[in-house]
Amino acid sequence: MEIRTVCVYCSSSERTPPVYLDAAAELGRSLAGAGIAIVYGGGSLGSMGRLAAAALEAGGRVTGVLPRFMDDLEWGHRSLTELRLVDDMHERKRTMLELSDAVVALPGGCGTLEELFEAITWKRLGLYRGPVVLVNVNGFYNACVQLLERCIEERFMDPKHAAMWEVADRPEAVVSTLRNAPDWPEDARSFAALR
Repeated sequence: MEIRTVCVYCSSSERTPPVYLDAAAELGRSLAGAGIAIVYGGGSLGSMGRLAAAALEAGGRVTGVLPRFMDDLEWGHRSLTELRLVDDMHERKRTMLELSDAVVALPGGCGTLEELFEAITWKRLGLYRGPVVLVNVNGFYNACVQLLERCIEERFMDPKHAAMWEVADRPEAVVSTLRNAPDWPEDARSFAALR
């Protein structure tokens, strides 16, 4: 599968350690340099703002998807290639996945984690086939990966489901991780039936 557009989940917090903001900017530059467009939550602050600004500065295309109530609060980035306004959070998440060939999750809070797990769930059910990459800056996703592995060990998921996600330790490794991710089979819905 050719990766043309990546959905990036990330945080809007301005209070995180600089290492996470720097990682977001590096990811934006890296994706833009590889000619990969970005779809993200449309915010202007925190990792969201750094990701978008760095990608745009590097000549990349960035599409934000923002619920109207957030736009009313002036949370949206005003310099994007495109800002799509949607009715609610559910439409936002669906639109972001529909526009993308792959998912990348930078460190983030409950919103980022919820989006990440929904993408993995869609993949498990055969509704989404693109790669899902966790950017494990500063070991942020270690506990998350351990939890997913525990789900497999305890047979809530099949060992084959471990192929649903990949881990990159730094933003610069994301593009190669995306390109080397295993194809998720077209008959992935059959995996949902595994007990």
